[in-house]
Amino acid sequence: MEPTLPGRIVTADQQILPFRPDLRRDVLDLIVGIQRDEFGIEITAEQQPDLHDIPGFYQMGSGNFWVALAGGRVVGTISLLDIGNHQGALRKMFVHPEFRGSRYATASRLLDVLLDWARQQEVHDIFLGTTSKFLAAHRFYQKSGFSEIARSALPQAFPIMRVDTRFFHRRVEVGDFA
Repeated sequence: MEPTLPGRIVTADQQILPFRPDLRRDVLDLIVGIQRDEFGIEITAEQQPDLHDIPGFYQMGSGNFWVALAGGRVVGTISLLDIGNHQGALRKMFVHPEFRGSRYATASRLLDVLLDWARQQEVHDIFLGTTSKFLAAHRFYQKSGFSEIARSALPQAFPIMRVDTRFFHRRVEVGDFA
């Protein structure tokens, strides 16, 4: 692995970097494609206004939005939305089916970048909501230190999406990363 800047990981097969506007169409295609084609969630890009202004929505305060690229192609996304009070919402974590699993570790790499960023930004708690259909994602979050919580345990500022039925929390400690 070559040296990295904060919020960026580069390996021989992938790079993870903060969102750039020239990647917007590819990000939309990946996310909406997974939501609709793979999981049958009837949602459009137009119903997700956050994706039309990623810098103005996610790259504010302690938040950010990252993409995983392989061969110049967007193969994964993750974001941290600053919800105040040293808390963040993990959103828009999607990995192309060909890049899931331990071979590429795309999801783990994306989450590592987000957690490292959160630590640097002094975000102490990360919450997420997800649909009950994303069973593999639930296992991934639990293996990554997230605990399932009741909807009532979410902070008031947490943005609940209409498809969210399961919720998770992870405390970010300074010692999480060396």
